Amino acid sequence: RTARHNPCPRHNPGPPHKLQVHMHRMRLHLLLVLATQRSDCLQPRLPPRPSPPRRDRLPVPRLTSVPKPGAKPCGDDLDRRIASLAGPAVLSFLILPIAQATDLFWVGRMGEALALAGQAAASQLYSTLSFLTSTLPTITVPRIAAARAAGDDAAVQEAIGEALALSCALALVLGAVLWRFQRPALLYLGNPNALPWALGYSAGRLPGVLAEAVGLIGYAAFRGAMDTVTPLKITAASSAANVLLDPLLIFSARLGVAGAGLATSASQWLAAAAYLSLLLRRKLVRWATILRLPSRAALARIAAAGGAVQVRSLALNLAFLSITRRVQSLDSSGVAAAAHAVTLQLWQIGGVVLFALSTVASIIVPAELSSSKGAEATAAARAAASRLLCWGVVLGALLGAAQLAALPLLGLFSTLPEVRRGGRA
Repeated sequence: RTARHNPCPRHNPGPPHKLQVHMHRMRLHLLLVLATQRSDCLQPRLPPRPSPPRRDRLPVPRLTSVPKPGAKPCGDDLDRRIASLAGPAVLSFLILPIAQATDLFWVGRMGEALALAGQAAASQLYSTLSFLTSTLPTITVPRIAAARAAGDDAAVQEAIGEALALSCALALVLGAVLWRFQRPALLYLGNPNALPWALGYSAGRLPGVLAEAVGLIGYAAFRGAMDTVTPLKITAASSAANVLLDPLLIFSARLGVAGAGLATSASQWLAAAAYLSLLLRRKLVRWATILRLPSRAALARIAAAGGAVQVRSLALNLAFLSITRRVQSLDSSGVAAAAHAVTLQLWQIGGVVLFALSTVASIIVPAELSSSKGAEATAAARAAASRLLCWGVVLGALLGAAQLAALPLLGLFSTLPEVRRGGRA
């Protein structure tokens, strides 16, 4: 073993010369072969990587635009929104004419046509008074709806407070004017023979003028906040109180037509107290905004926004006053006026449904304008208005047919055969 690892030069003379030449030739041959091969043979072969997909073969998603609501009712989300707001609003607006129909029913049980004629003249006078202040709720609803959609609670409180302050001020002024001139106004408007009954009903209704002003703004405030259930409950409770008080005050207390007016005033004060307490509790208004008179800028804004609405209200009131005066002067017995009052009451029960639909429009259209910006908001508001107009045409036709079918019910409001015949005619 020692000799193998430490050879002696004497016993290991080295390779021969021929062997060295042969090895040198083999190395040269190998280099020539490698030089003539492809360069990729010298590279290591790796597993093939998957090629990326071609962009022109990728599926291109189609951009589908959101369908815009059309004018025709089709049961979509817009129709469901309209139904959710219109249902409670219609019920709320129906309660008041039903309560007035209850007054007319119990007064008709008295068996006196002049009593119905006197109540009709005084009711028209107070309806005119209510129409003069109805511009404020019409302006307040879209203003509250826009501020509510923007999340501006301070603007909501300011709008409701200004409307309450201005409505109460107008009610006090108009109430004082009515108290001073109610006798000449009723003589001009109604049958002179029915003046005692008209004065009695007017005296009972006069205390409720201020409460009615508060109730109108309270109802508008909740409508602007898209809450139609709370006004429905309040109106139902106040109308139930009116229905219960009518026979008690008219017959049990022997107040006659004045008892019907007092029952209406009591129900209006009940509704006003409920509206005011709920508005304060839910922080929709503050006493500071109610007791602060509107500024000149606010009055100018209200006047500019309610100019066209006020003209429309004045035109309607002049038409109703003219019709009432002409009907009251047809005969001295009051039969024509009583028949007209009964028929008008039936028309109002159906007409409030369309009026409730108009209030829904004053909620949805401003909300659509405030929900987005630019042309998209305008298009959405225009589509909502078109849909509401279409619903108005459909409901108007249905209500007209229903009122024609309900003509036999006019006999329920009077025990006098001549009044029943006049109402059907």
